[in-house]
Amino acid sequence: VQLQASGGGLVQAGDSLRLSCAASRRTSSNNAMGWFRQAPGKEREFVASISWNGGTTDYADNVRGRFVISRGYGKSTMYLQMNSLKPEDTAVYYCAVSRFANTGRGLTNYAYWGQGTQVTVSS
Repeated sequence: VQLQASGGGLVQAGDSLRLSCAASRRTSSNNAMGWFRQAPGKEREFVASISWNGGTTDYADNVRGRFVISRGYGKSTMYLQMNSLKPEDTAVYYCAVSRFANTGRGLTNYAYWGQGTQVTVSS
């Protein structure tokens, strides 16, 4: 099982970034997927998740209204459009494939993890 996250970078506050995650179709097409992030010295936290068919999404309170999660046509890809970025959004962002079909926030919901992509937002 492989997950490849990409799209991170260094941006200024207020800018936008789009993260992508490519997963093995066999493992992701019937499963929910999610994005998490981990800032230095902090625990990994939930950002957003999307159900197996893209019909249901869920967001952490601190990104709702700024971030949009979506899935590609083949459901094996996932995106995170991040708008109005803030310095507190700085973290390594991880994509993950859930054990379940529906959205979830818990780390243990997710069976497979990508390697992470760094997002740095300067003030």
